[in-house]
Amino acid sequence: MKIPPSDELIFAEESTGADQLSQDSTPWKVMIVDDEPAIHEVTKLALRGVKFADRPLQFIDCYSGAEACQAITDHPDAALMLLDVVMESDHAGLDVAKYVREKVSNQNVRIVLRTGQPGQAPEREVITVYDINDYKEKTELTASKLFTVIYSSLRAYRDITTIEASKHGLTRVIEASANIFQLSALDSFSQGVLEQLTALLQADPGAIYLKSHPRLDALAVTYNENAWHVVAGTGAYSDFTGRDTSVNLISSHSELLGDALKRRKAVHRERSYAAYFEDRIGNVSVLLLDGVDSITPMESDLIQLFMRNVSIAFENINLHLDLEETQREIVCLLGESVERRSRETGNHVRRVAAISELLALGYGLSLEEAQTLKYASPLHDLGKIAIPDAILNKPGLHTPEETAVMRQHAEIGHQMLISSKRKVLQAAAIVAHEHHERWDGNGYPQNLAGKDIHIYGRITAVADVFDALLNDRCYKKAWPLDQVLDYFRNERGRHFDPDLVDLLFDRLEEIERIRTRYRDVFN
Repeated sequence: MKIPPSDELIFAEESTGADQLSQDSTPWKVMIVDDEPAIHEVTKLALRGVKFADRPLQFIDCYSGAEACQAITDHPDAALMLLDVVMESDHAGLDVAKYVREKVSNQNVRIVLRTGQPGQAPEREVITVYDINDYKEKTELTASKLFTVIYSSLRAYRDITTIEASKHGLTRVIEASANIFQLSALDSFSQGVLEQLTALLQADPGAIYLKSHPRLDALAVTYNENAWHVVAGTGAYSDFTGRDTSVNLISSHSELLGDALKRRKAVHRERSYAAYFEDRIGNVSVLLLDGVDSITPMESDLIQLFMRNVSIAFENINLHLDLEETQREIVCLLGESVERRSRETGNHVRRVAAISELLALGYGLSLEEAQTLKYASPLHDLGKIAIPDAILNKPGLHTPEETAVMRQHAEIGHQMLISSKRKVLQAAAIVAHEHHERWDGNGYPQNLAGKDIHIYGRITAVADVFDALLNDRCYKKAWPLDQVLDYFRNERGRHFDPDLVDLLFDRLEEIERIRTRYRDVFN
């Protein structure tokens, strides 16, 4: 038997495809659907030991249309179906073809119709009506022609599945791009591009993208084993995603990665490929791909483009996060400036912010709402900026007239913030307006009561008063903790939301850690 030469169609030792399947080689599944056992034997004999793209064939025998329908359901990853027309009925094979395409929606498997009775299924009619990929009369399907059919069908199947895998990765990229400035979205973005690249390069589904730790410069990163952060991973590396890790954790590739770092360029060795990239600010990234037989110049350019895009995305995210952090810092500094004007330390607003977030989470607010309150609460006393120094810093008790002026700060702060469209400043407007309201309705400026007071105002009231009582003020000395706790017990359900007072007592240890972290340097 003469075999057409091919760089992809390779023969193994004298064994069937199923016999020579190994742990490192996934077979191409070939379904033989025919009611004549002899056809099965002849087909397998003709394809004995065949490999395509260095992968063996695995045969699935079906002797009726019903068996074929069940088999394609059990093996949706079948690459090729050699399908007889006449079996338990004159059109059984045609029914199978329709079932595969329409019922189970398997568009990937290549269907080659084989018939010994062409009159039963005229070629032109079958090709026109049924979604099949080839039509052969059994008499013309010699060993040589059978090899050609196998070769062309498996190649088509491989390309189709590669495109499908690429589309899956691209879908991930598109979905992640909508939220690319969120760190978790970038993980999804990187993951999707990795899947797309491994599909396009026909590599094993094991890929990992490493990025140097942002606190270290490029040279230090090169030689520091603990300086790596895994941005994304696929296949065997999926569990590494989002972790700080050592290169040695991937022991089989540590030498390859080290070589890429040392040479500062891509290295390909033993079916593994490590691509090196250094961005504009000196951060080093390495992309590791497993199962890569060779890398063409075009593929190398594609990988470099991927790494460049991800690095740019990281730069944009860092810039975005830096701007957000700057805005939050400005809010804190503004709150601190009010505190310092009233001769208090600025750390009060930081403690109030952290305690407010803690209570908000304990109360059941979402993480987003809790963080919004955290960044809004430092502006609770913003309106004091308009209060005269003589009243603001008076060491003794205020007169009724002075008290009326002092209480204006809640309305002033609200008016200063209410026109903003920013979520944090809108929350700050609520906090400024309502943090002096009381649960029993005897607060100011609106005499709100109970849950008519916004939860932001109720939480900030607890955090503000708790911290203020524990620290010196111009009009009083710091109270001991026991006295503060007694005060809150007495004011539970009067000044403060009772549920929030209970939360306060439940989280005293965590609150003490917050107070230690933001301890006033002047105390």
